[in-house]
Amino acid sequence: MKVLLINGSSNKQGCTYTALSEITKVLNKENIETEIIQIGNIPIRDCTGCGYCRKSGGKCVFNDDMVNEIIEKAKNADGFIFGSPVYYAHPSGRLLSLLDRLFYAGGSAFAFKPGAAIVSARRAGTTASIDAITKHFTINKMPVISSNYWNMIHGNTPEEVLQDKEGLQIMRVLGQNMAWILKCIEAGKQAGISYPDTEEKIWTNFIR
Repeated sequence: MKVLLINGSSNKQGCTYTALSEITKVLNKENIETEIIQIGNIPIRDCTGCGYCRKSGGKCVFNDDMVNEIIEKAKNADGFIFGSPVYYAHPSGRLLSLLDRLFYAGGSAFAFKPGAAIVSARRAGTTASIDAITKHFTINKMPVISSNYWNMIHGNTPEEVLQDKEGLQIMRVLGQNMAWILKCIEAGKQAGISYPDTEEKIWTNFIR
């Protein structure tokens, strides 16, 4: 089993990375493979709604960033954790652009696989940021992984993050819960339990 952890910060080893690293320790202890993907500080295009991915079998028309690479990795992953710093009470704009294109073009690679959102902040804006990321999971039939509090950690530097003992515990419990769900899903597969049948999507427009 493998979990992909996407660091939505431009700082490769900052506060968000420190939180994600705490989770990987738990997952690795549970014999679950992990990979932290850094989106770095390179601009990521937003979705233009061109519809190319519908014709290409789930590949985004833009191939000058990591979106298509992550979609391919997601096909062989079992769970996902998206992390972001808080900017003006919302996640990184580049992470949101990444998420929109990942789920619009490659949603089938994520469906029915557990996902979690974690955020780091100096002070506030955390719950709104978690909500913005998590909405991508709940529109795509993904189990959402929780902890013993909202999935947030506080600090303005990695050193300060390591002083947030409650925040670090939240990350560890999240890792334990992710491992548990993954093992439950694997046990279900071995017992012959398949994914639920999916109804054809109904679209209701409110303006006639």
